[in-house]
Amino acid sequence: MSDAADLPLIGAAALRARAASRVLRTLPTDVKDAALTAMAEALVERTDEVLAANAQDVAAAEADGTPPSVLDRLRLDAGRVAGVAAALRELVALPDPVGDVVRGSRLPNGLELRQVRVPFGVVGIVYEARPNVTVDAAGLCLKSGNAALLRGSASAYRTNLALVTVLMEAGQKAGLPEGSVELLPADRASVGELLSARGHVDLVIPRGGASLIQRVVREAQVPVIETGVGNCHVYVDASADTAMAEAIVLNSKTHRVSVCNSAETLLVHRDVPFLPRLLSALVDAGVTLHGDQATIDAAAQSGLQAVVPATDEDWATEYLSMDMAVRVVDDLPAALGHIATWGSGHSEAIVADSASAIAAFTAGVDAAAVLVNASTRFTDGGEFGFGAEIGISTQKLHARGPLGLPELTSTTYVVTGNGHTR
Repeated sequence: MSDAADLPLIGAAALRARAASRVLRTLPTDVKDAALTAMAEALVERTDEVLAANAQDVAAAEADGTPPSVLDRLRLDAGRVAGVAAALRELVALPDPVGDVVRGSRLPNGLELRQVRVPFGVVGIVYEARPNVTVDAAGLCLKSGNAALLRGSASAYRTNLALVTVLMEAGQKAGLPEGSVELLPADRASVGELLSARGHVDLVIPRGGASLIQRVVREAQVPVIETGVGNCHVYVDASADTAMAEAIVLNSKTHRVSVCNSAETLLVHRDVPFLPRLLSALVDAGVTLHGDQATIDAAAQSGLQAVVPATDEDWATEYLSMDMAVRVVDDLPAALGHIATWGSGHSEAIVADSASAIAAFTAGVDAAAVLVNASTRFTDGGEFGFGAEIGISTQKLHARGPLGLPELTSTTYVVTGNGHTR
């Protein structure tokens, strides 16, 4: 266990969080729900205060030349604040996972065995310029009985500070202990301290770009749940319906380009006759295409000349912009091979009317979510009915896919006897 004195930036916050976690793990559901409701109401009531802080962050980010996709993540408005408040209310309506019996049995010797969900304790979240994550993470941690150490980006620090202030003032009035949610300093050193805080922090979850996630995984001395980048694909099979394919591809790519579940690569079976129409629809929507030679040739049939020749870098890129890589594949195994080579294990979609193609794709692709005749944009805790989420786990241990309330718990075995000895 590291000494708090060795953590000059986060030590005091970590100690408060540890003390709070011991209270939170035993709080009744109604107390947690009342606190979440009070926090949601406070966010709405103090929206102007939050937006004023956010306006300063956005102005500073614009002056620094921050890319539009990052600015979109950073920017709040009244609607987005209302949205994160609504997400807290949705958590109130969800079952409390703490105390759930995962499995139980009576052993031959008469012992009663129950595996019960319990909080992790102190959960650290490292994330980039998305203030909504501050509220989502705080709410999910609190409902699941965990204290939260939040380390957001410097570009969103004013916004995050305003949000945490509003949340904790309301939460403490409703019965939460001090230290339930702590905002850490937004500098590189604080991340290093968080990752080395063994004994003070039970789990760290990174949520952001590849470089952030790689640093956390590489340096962490505490357990990590890795949320990965979203190099997501849509495969259009030869059996696909034209209108359905067009709608799903457009929604997957253009609905909101700056998020991890937007599609970055389109794979199309060589026998699909409507590829020129599909490419025209993407260009009409403002998408820049990066294609192989077969894609360039198909685009020319629709009079499109501006397709950028694709390279390996295009297949590997999570654009988070109005760009899309397009490749024509010989068959479904070729599509699966491409995804296996370049995919990030996040979300992969197939558009098909063939039951055999669908079965082969769902069995053969390795991803946290596989979508059949549906947009990749549905890979989301809220869309899955989990409420808000911490992120999308792309690893295979403990949890995979949207990290909701049950995924923020561990388990304890409770063994009950009647004077049993061994």
